Amino acid sequence: MSEQQRDQAIREALLGGNLPQFLRSAVPVELVGRASDGTATRVTLCVLPDYLSVGSARDSLLVPMGLDSALAVADAFGFILPTRRMVDAIYRQAAVRLSPQPLPPGAQMTSTAYFVRHNEMVQAQRSTADLPPAALTAGHKKDLVISRKLWSTPGRVAIYGWHRGAEAPIQPLSTVHGARYADYSHGVRLVSTTAFVDGKPVSIFELMRDRRLAALLSDEGPLDGLPEALHSLADSGATVLAALRVGH
Repeated sequence: MSEQQRDQAIREALLGGNLPQFLRSAVPVELVGRASDGTATRVTLCVLPDYLSVGSARDSLLVPMGLDSALAVADAFGFILPTRRMVDAIYRQAAVRLSPQPLPPGAQMTSTAYFVRHNEMVQAQRSTADLPPAALTAGHKKDLVISRKLWSTPGRVAIYGWHRGAEAPIQPLSTVHGARYADYSHGVRLVSTTAFVDGKPVSIFELMRDRRLAALLSDEGPLDGLPEALHSLADSGATVLAALRVGH
């Protein structure tokens, strides 16, 4: 397959339900801090315990995807991609922290062979942890993330992470690659669109535009019009600056 055909096949497999059972339930991740008015607040996110894979628990493959496929799958499942701040929180609270395992750089980074090779390396490392697959696991992939840069630099994908420690990600926030780019080091972690503020269910889209609470979820400020903006990215990859109003 070409890279585009492979990406489409991955999307169709996931939308058809071909993913491990342990990825069908979310686990909690807490963001605790103070709202902009100084009120102590706890936001609980519901996140998938690992990056998206195709297959079963016994035979699965971690599947990097282009941005449009990742957003389409997330939307179909009622999830979104994380922000940089969410990725950091997931790593800090992970029950299983894996070490990054970079492969030699080059054109082969986007090959299916590299996807399989890195998957085998991750699985070997993961097998040493005496915890089930449903335990929150992090550190083994860079994340596709939501960032303002998706709209200020249209046609790109935003990636971040691959932590070596809580304060030491290998990959700072980057939009150097085109939106359809996916290499072996990328992972797609999903966050439910339903979050909980001090135990009460709230739409994550409401939180992301809330001037009091948005800073708990993102270090880039409030984002209005996010659902429409993300749908436009998934549908066409075109700029949606008119749909996204960034609060200051």
